[in-house]
Amino acid sequence: MDADRALLTPRGELVRGCADTLAERLARLPARTARVDLDMSGVRFMDTAGLRFLDVLRDHGRRWSVPVTATRWNGQPRRLLELAGLDTTDPLRPPLRGGAPERAPMTEEEVERLRQAIAARPVIDRARGILMAAHGCSSEAAWHVLREAARLSGTGLRTVAAAVTTGAARTGPHPPEKVRKALATALAHHLP
Repeated sequence: MDADRALLTPRGELVRGCADTLAERLARLPARTARVDLDMSGVRFMDTAGLRFLDVLRDHGRRWSVPVTATRWNGQPRRLLELAGLDTTDPLRPPLRGGAPERAPMTEEEVERLRQAIAARPVIDRARGILMAAHGCSSEAAWHVLREAARLSGTGLRTVAAAVTTGAARTGPHPPEKVRKALATALAHHLP
């Protein structure tokens, strides 16, 4: 506490249970608390539970009529905010007058889609690395190859990435023909 301002500094990972922990901490703040600020610079990873964490903080601010902020986002948590369409400088900041309306809490369907995107991220990152090593290309070029192959094959990005990683390991079933053809076309289009 600094006078009537509470500064919370979460560290580590925002995963399952973090919203409950935050709710407990907020409930123990002194009644005189007139402002709650979170310094998120110590958070190195979050999944969709981190978005629930923000909902708890937002609800606390509304219930007690106190300003709340969550600033200094970086790394993977910042990227997750971007994916969720939130302001990365402070996802709790109210919109400017005449600006876009404040984002409502995510629906269960949105949370599930985001959860699937997070789960797919490691296989996509591995596939990018494999393409970079095999073809001497940049991370951005590998990303474009994967996206174009997914579009051309009519399959998901995760399916294409899994085909690349499986092909590199030479294990498991062969990818569908349409995925192999789409990868060949995307590689020819984006890489020399």
